[in-house]
Amino acid sequence: MFKKIKIVLTDVDGVLTDGGMYYSVDGDVMKKFHARDGMGISLLRKNDIPTIIITKEKTKMVKHWSKKMSVKLFDGVLNKEDILEKICTEYHVSPSEIAYIGDDVNDVNLLKLVGLSVVPKDGNPIAKKSSNYISKTIGGKGVFREIAELILLSKKIPIKY
Repeated sequence: MFKKIKIVLTDVDGVLTDGGMYYSVDGDVMKKFHARDGMGISLLRKNDIPTIIITKEKTKMVKHWSKKMSVKLFDGVLNKEDILEKICTEYHVSPSEIAYIGDDVNDVNLLKLVGLSVVPKDGNPIAKKSSNYISKTIGGKGVFREIAELILLSKKIPIKY
């Protein structure tokens, strides 16, 4: 299941972050990303496995973080499954070669269409029922890194730090 993966798609809130939204006095929304997930993205990139963020939110923080991590971003996407065909065409992969990490009901349709569907340990129960792997890690605490390492290990790629 992990071995055939050639590209990883991920949600943001509840996966790369703990799902909390922190507001400043001026109304700015802040999010906390885990450094281990960033390293997971880097490890995949070093092995020619791209990462793409798909989120319904449109925030400056996610744009900034995705740019810093050199990750393609599709933001403001209400029906995430609609993006799948475009990704398959652009990256010359089939849905069975794609992993998606999502945590809530708006991720269910896409979770059902990919080869590896992952939900964090603390994800929504409906999303969990639509996944074929539930991570040992909770959202915002290294879920992406866990999956990145499982993909690399399944391909017998030594994880070099």
